[in-house]
Amino acid sequence: MGLENTLKSVGPELAAALPQGDGAWFKNSHLRTLNYYIFSMIILASANGYDGSLMNGLQALPQWQSFMNHPSGSWLGFINAAQSLGAMCSLPVIAWSANKFGRKRTLLVGYFWLCLGTGLQVGARNTTMFVIGRLSVGGVTSFFAMPAALLITETSYPTHRGIATSLYNTGWYIGSAIAAWATFASRNYTDGQASWAWRIPSVLQFLIPLCALPGVLMAPESPRWLTAVGRTDEARAILTKYHAGGDANSRLVTFEMAEISNAIEAERLNETSTSWLDLIRTKGNRHRLLISVTIGIYSQWNGVGIVSYYLAPTLAAVGIKSVTQQTLISGFIQIWNLIFAVSAAFTVDRLGRRPLFLISCIGMLTCYIIISGLSGSFDKTGVASIGIAVVPFFFLYFGFYDIAFTPLLYGYTCEIWPYELRARGIASMTFSTQTALFFNIFVNPIALDAIGWKYYLVYVGILIIVTVTVYFFYPETNGHSLEEMVRVFDGNDIAPFQSKSGLVEDEKPGEVLLVENA
Repeated sequence: MGLENTLKSVGPELAAALPQGDGAWFKNSHLRTLNYYIFSMIILASANGYDGSLMNGLQALPQWQSFMNHPSGSWLGFINAAQSLGAMCSLPVIAWSANKFGRKRTLLVGYFWLCLGTGLQVGARNTTMFVIGRLSVGGVTSFFAMPAALLITETSYPTHRGIATSLYNTGWYIGSAIAAWATFASRNYTDGQASWAWRIPSVLQFLIPLCALPGVLMAPESPRWLTAVGRTDEARAILTKYHAGGDANSRLVTFEMAEISNAIEAERLNETSTSWLDLIRTKGNRHRLLISVTIGIYSQWNGVGIVSYYLAPTLAAVGIKSVTQQTLISGFIQIWNLIFAVSAAFTVDRLGRRPLFLISCIGMLTCYIIISGLSGSFDKTGVASIGIAVVPFFFLYFGFYDIAFTPLLYGYTCEIWPYELRARGIASMTFSTQTALFFNIFVNPIALDAIGWKYYLVYVGILIIVTVTVYFFYPETNGHSLEEMVRVFDGNDIAPFQSKSGLVEDEKPGEVLLVENA
């Protein structure tokens, strides 16, 4: 990474402490190992993505429709939303566990829910058993998502953090792509094998998290959590091993340990970690909470719920009713999503968070206006070419969604909160996401049945509100380490950690001197 990009990524103080001349990260064994562990946690997001795309594909399969007695309206909405309900119920426990027992131990609990939920869905003998399985999958979503995002944020190499955390949620599309193509491949099972058309895609939900398990088991615990519970020697050892390649005298490790220790001390001295009420106690935290809640809601209330969970009926509404065509389009959309989301994640440090948000919002709004117009025209005329024209705009819409609301949902939320409140902040974002998702999924089929394409106009209005909110309330966070984020949000509400960190700024801009604490 060049000097200019490094400064954009972490700012001048931390940049000055980074080792020089080590070359690309893949030439260093300690960074290769660390990034393997991080990649293992990134692809855990596939479990959530698999579920979303799986339900989309299953709705296109007559075999699943027959087994579930052709659900529609509110009942179909509840089946799809059951996963979100399960996720919401477990969130307060996860935030407490992540702070009490550590990020890694909490994450591993997700594998229990994965086995339970997958087993119930695959072995379902009736609709009730299938729905209970989906409730259990909600535990997977929460126990994987929040601890994994925390671990990635708090263990990544400084210049990799922004990209690595943004990449986390792109794993959603690894799972969704596999689910979409699995249902496409199994769509023609008939007669005695008919139920395997949906049971095979259900069992594959376990595949990617199983592949990730070795990396997850070997990954280190968060140095920030270890420091917060008084295990500073272990925290230093982890940073020395994975950030400095074993160099015990590393300038970078000295900088990071001073920064982490004194930031946590400053937070505690300012009483920022006593309860959930601290999320609203200061102006800076209220600003953070506003972002966390709105980004969760807006990630679902921007029209993505219709195309993500109800693509089959949406395509049928514009004349595309073939099971093969529906599952094929679903498969290609997931690949498209993965490409755009990953590409955007690699640009977060270069372009910045705020430009990506604004481009995303304006692009989605434009696409939804066009989709609404084309859908309305097809409804009145029935001309097939107009209905087909909707499909490329679905792809364009997803492309704009993916450049911000996929990578930055966790990436942005993780970095804006101080350590003591980070787990609760992410829990707040996840709760608002799952609440919006539950409402959205439950209401969408009812609204689509009632007013058809006119329902798209509701999201046109919401996207206008989303764009205005982002413009006025989402600041740029590029160029700051996690501990330096207080400069963006808190101002003078929290004493700057630099005053106690043992880091003294030199007179020359962009340089620091490391001195020992007295």
